[in-house]
Amino acid sequence: MAKSSRGPRNRRPAPPARPVTLEIAALGAGGDGVAVKEGVRHFVPFTLPGETVVAVPRAAGADGVACTLSAVESPSAERVAPVCPAFGRCGGCSLQHWQPEARSRWKRERVAVALGHRGFVDPPVGPAVVCPADTRRRATLALKGRKLGFREGSGHAVVAIDACPVLRPELSALIAPLKALLTPLADDAAIALTWTDAGADVAIRCDATLGWEARERLAAFAAAHDLARLAWDAGFGPEPLAVARPPAMTMGGVTVPFPAASFLQPSAEGEAALRGAVLESLGQAFRIADLFCGLGTFALPIARQAQRVFAADADGAAVRALADGVAAAGLGGRVTVAARDLFRDPLGAAELDAFDAVVFDPPRAGAQAQAAELARSAVPLVVAVSCNPASFARDARTLADGGYALERVTPVDQFPTTAHLELVAVFRR
Repeated sequence: MAKSSRGPRNRRPAPPARPVTLEIAALGAGGDGVAVKEGVRHFVPFTLPGETVVAVPRAAGADGVACTLSAVESPSAERVAPVCPAFGRCGGCSLQHWQPEARSRWKRERVAVALGHRGFVDPPVGPAVVCPADTRRRATLALKGRKLGFREGSGHAVVAIDACPVLRPELSALIAPLKALLTPLADDAAIALTWTDAGADVAIRCDATLGWEARERLAAFAAAHDLARLAWDAGFGPEPLAVARPPAMTMGGVTVPFPAASFLQPSAEGEAALRGAVLESLGQAFRIADLFCGLGTFALPIARQAQRVFAADADGAAVRALADGVAAAGLGGRVTVAARDLFRDPLGAAELDAFDAVVFDPPRAGAQAQAAELARSAVPLVVAVSCNPASFARDARTLADGGYALERVTPVDQFPTTAHLELVAVFRR
């Protein structure tokens, strides 16, 4: 039987999309310009409100059409020259082309709009605290083939870079040497760079098995570049290959060991801004729970002014490191550390009622289950820290429906050249 001419093998490829001229009305939450043409929303990266651009439609989705920018015909007065030659290809930054003051205003508005979508009228959102450039102290690079850099913005390909202007200079200076080191050893790897109190910590995640010659080469590299530690993770956990100085972080005057590739606030300046806002909000509260505590970014500074601190997180390595720091500092009678999955097993209302205040700082998904228990509790004060305005607004609605009033929100911009934003919010019964 002859095959049907309608079979998949005989389908003609779709013709290339035609460029369209668009008027950018606003920026979406991810930082892409948004234009409406013939009733359909079009999303165009690297554009600004008020600009006329030419774009090529790339993919249609439920929210609209994703486009590739072809040309800016009428640029905004707020457009500036990006500082990085990889901008527009590298997915690490999306807003280097925007004037900083306008960018900061937009980020504050993002929080207000997210809260508005959840029913908050004229929410008390203050101006954003903006961190300085080149202060980012952690990043994860990707190695693919002979390219080392960040993933591109709209795919999985790696954009090769030799330096990064948003990183601390000490970390940026490691990029080119790491490429020369790793390309003979692996084809696919993730490299976590962190600047700790002891210096640079490098953790390489790669399935490749190391021989003795490769191990010696890695150890020599660590010594030549004065790394605090270099670790290799082949899927069984990080194995330290060279440790000149055990990496650690000081929080609230307490030294905490730093597990390889652990979470840390992106910059010391941003951490200080978040910490200051949290401590100011807590006032005279003496019994405090710090949920999603990580390494103790807030729990340890809180312990300096509180009588009792309960800190919980699901990250076993971080919890163990925090417990070690607490024990070494002699704070065991004041700080209790627990490993607990707060997504599946949040503190219940009865447990929460033992505290004068609760601080929570969840990942981007937010703290939906924990917020629901807080709404049922009698805790008088809740301080929320978030890295996602959308999930924060959802959790804020839960707290408000449970009787809390939103007093103020302080945005903290640790990623000025991206759409990302942190914040601290105060809720009180």
